[in-house]
Amino acid sequence: MKLAVVGGGSTYTPELIDGFARLRDTLPVSELVLIDPAAERLELIGALARRIFARQDHPGLITTTSDLDAGVAGADAVLLQLRIGGQAARLQDETWPLECGCVGQETTGAGGLAKALRTVPVVLDIAERVRRASPDAWIIDFTNPVGIVTRALLRAGHKAVGLCNVAIGFQRKFAALLDVAPAEVHLDHVGLNHLTWELGVRVGGPGGRDVLPELLAGHGDAVAADLRLPRAVLDRLGVVPSYYLRYFYAHDAVVRELGEKPSRAAEVAAMERELLALYADPALDEKPALLAKRGGAFYSEAAVDLAAALLAGGGPAVQVVNTYNGGTLPFLPDDAVIEVQARVDGSGAAPLAVPALDPLFAGLVSHVSAYEDLALDAALRGGRERVFKALLAHPLVGQFDLAEGLTDRLLAHNKEHLPWA
Repeated sequence: MKLAVVGGGSTYTPELIDGFARLRDTLPVSELVLIDPAAERLELIGALARRIFARQDHPGLITTTSDLDAGVAGADAVLLQLRIGGQAARLQDETWPLECGCVGQETTGAGGLAKALRTVPVVLDIAERVRRASPDAWIIDFTNPVGIVTRALLRAGHKAVGLCNVAIGFQRKFAALLDVAPAEVHLDHVGLNHLTWELGVRVGGPGGRDVLPELLAGHGDAVAADLRLPRAVLDRLGVVPSYYLRYFYAHDAVVRELGEKPSRAAEVAAMERELLALYADPALDEKPALLAKRGGAFYSEAAVDLAAALLAGGGPAVQVVNTYNGGTLPFLPDDAVIEVQARVDGSGAAPLAVPALDPLFAGLVSHVSAYEDLALDAALRGGRERVFKALLAHPLVGQFDLAEGLTDRLLAHNKEHLPWA
C-alpha cells in the first residue's frame, strides 16, 4: 500500500509517522512519500521519519520529493496537510481581525475565511493532479478549514473525506475520565467542523448506555477547564461543546484576551523552530514530547483508522468524519458537509443517524453552513463583493460596517495569495 502526504515537511508529520509505525498491523504501509516544496525542511523530517520506522522495525520505504505529480503517482491514498502562506499568514489571520474588534483565529471568523480563500484553489489543483496520476486514490483532508475544503473537493467530484482530531481527542479524554478503553466510548458528535457538540457519550458502542449526565456531574469542572468555559455553561446546555464554540459563546471576552497576549501563531512559530532543532538530531528516533503541545493530538490514530477503513479491506468502521450531509441533518442541504459519526468502508463515508439537534444548536449550524457556502463561492470565483457577503453572513461578524472593514483588511493582507485581488 502506497500513501502520500502533501505537506510532508510539516512539523506535524512525525506524529503521523509514529502512528503509521505503531499501527502497522491496522494499516500495512509499504511505501510512504512525503511531498513538500521546502526541500531542506523536507529532508530533515524525512530522515527523522526513517529513524522512527527503523526504531519500530517497520519495513516500509519512506521517500521524499518536491515533485507532486511523481509523488502521488500510484498512491492508494493522499493525505493533505497544507498551510498556504505558512505561519506568517496565520499570524496575519490572527491579528488584523482584532483591529475591528473581532476574533482573530485561523479557522473561523474573518481569519478562517482568509485561510479558505488561500487554500481552496491550491487544494483543488492538487486534487486534479492526484486524479490524473492515481484515479482511484482517496484524498484524506486534514487541511483547515476542513469543512469548506472538503466541500470543495466533494463538489468537484473527488474521492475525499475530511478529518479532524477534535472528536478523537474528546473520546480519549472521556475514556480516561471514565476509566474505560477508548474503543468502548462512542460519541454522539454532531455539527460542522469546529462547530460540534457531544450530545451523548455512550459506553459500549453506538447503542451503549449514555453516560454524559454522569460525566458532567462527576467531571464537569475538568471538562469545562479544558474548554476554557464556565462550568455553568456545560450544565445549562447539558452537552459538551467543542473548544471552538468558545469563540461564539464568549466572543467579547476572547477578543479582549487575544489583545492582551502573544498570538497562538507566534507561540507555534517559536515551537516549530525548537522542534526543527530537535528533528535535526541524528540520535532522535521518536516523536519528541514537545510535539504534543503543537496541536493535532491523536491525528495519527484518526488518520490510520480512516485510511484503513477506506483501503485495507478490513470491513466497515465507524468514525467521526466530514462528508456530505445527505439528509442526516434535515434542516441543511444534502450537499452541505457535516461532521458526524459515519460508516466508512471502501465506498466512502455514509453518515449514521444522529440525535435531533436542539434549535439552540441547529440555528447556529444553519447560520455557519450558509456562511460556508458563500465562503466557498468566494474561494472559487473571487471578487470583493463575494468576500464581503461571506463576512456579512458569518455570525461572528454580521454587521455591515464590520464586514466592510474586514474585507478591506483581508484583501490587503492576502494579495500575494489571491491573484484576483
